[in-house]
Amino acid sequence: MQSKKLKTIAAAALSAAMLFTAAACGTTDEATSGSDSGSGSGETKTITSYDVSSVKKDDAIAALLPESVTKDGKLTIGTNPSYAPAEFLDADGKTQIGYDMDLAHALGNVFGLKTEIVSSNFDTIIPAIGSKYDLGIAAFTITKERMESVDFVSYFTSGMAYAVAKGNPNKVDASDLCGLNVAVETGTVEEDAINETAKQCKADGKKDITIQSSKQQTDATTAVVTGKADVFFADSPVVGYAIAQTDGQLEQLGKDFDSVPNAIAIKKGDTGTTEAVQKAMQKLMDDGTYGKILKHWGVESGALTKAEVNPNVE
Repeated sequence: MQSKKLKTIAAAALSAAMLFTAAACGTTDEATSGSDSGSGSGETKTITSYDVSSVKKDDAIAALLPESVTKDGKLTIGTNPSYAPAEFLDADGKTQIGYDMDLAHALGNVFGLKTEIVSSNFDTIIPAIGSKYDLGIAAFTITKERMESVDFVSYFTSGMAYAVAKGNPNKVDASDLCGLNVAVETGTVEEDAINETAKQCKADGKKDITIQSSKQQTDATTAVVTGKADVFFADSPVVGYAIAQTDGQLEQLGKDFDSVPNAIAIKKGDTGTTEAVQKAMQKLMDDGTYGKILKHWGVESGALTKAEVNPNVE
């Protein structure tokens, strides 16, 4: 996984499938790894997954994990690999890569376990934590509703943002989305937010919002590129990455807003695993591994200095 390079996108051949395998220099931060894929305009840098093989087992932290996690020698993690640059598929169409995935492998090394990452639809991950998965790592935004089902350890912060076709040909106004086609990924906080906006449009007697909810973020991105949606709504690193990868076909509408922590999801009440994950993530933050991974993917502006268990959110 560590040696594989990511492909860049050619604008003329853009498709949802190609968006799965695409990669570049991250979001609005500048990626510092990789090599130039060419000197022509519109081309991006290739980038490999960050090598976490130097991260060694911490016996004291590993000892906190219950036998239910350690008995098979694996740390099984559920993810949805359609949310670049956090988690997405490499050029082989199988390997999950991104900054979340590098952190997942680093956590496995701290625990002395083999990291096994399982791809799933985003909205099916949390219900399966504690049975099918030991952890869920999929750029989960912490919400009070989700905290009723799982415990969280924070590790990143990101806002929300909108993206439209370059030049905003449909004159989308972020303050009034009534009457528009809005694309989102199923199960995300953005889907919840746009549903609330749609209710308000109806209450105000305005035109309905048509919500295009897709199981994969790449489908939401492609909907705007191909003109099937007026705007897509996602976490800000995802919007920035999509803009970088679509060769000038998209642009962000307005600024980031509503920045909140992203977190690792753990079985509710599993105090041993929760403490182990918190201490392991804090160790990666303190020893510099965490910062190097984020810088590698160009998302260091979202870095936290403290991993917290179930931090307060509005």
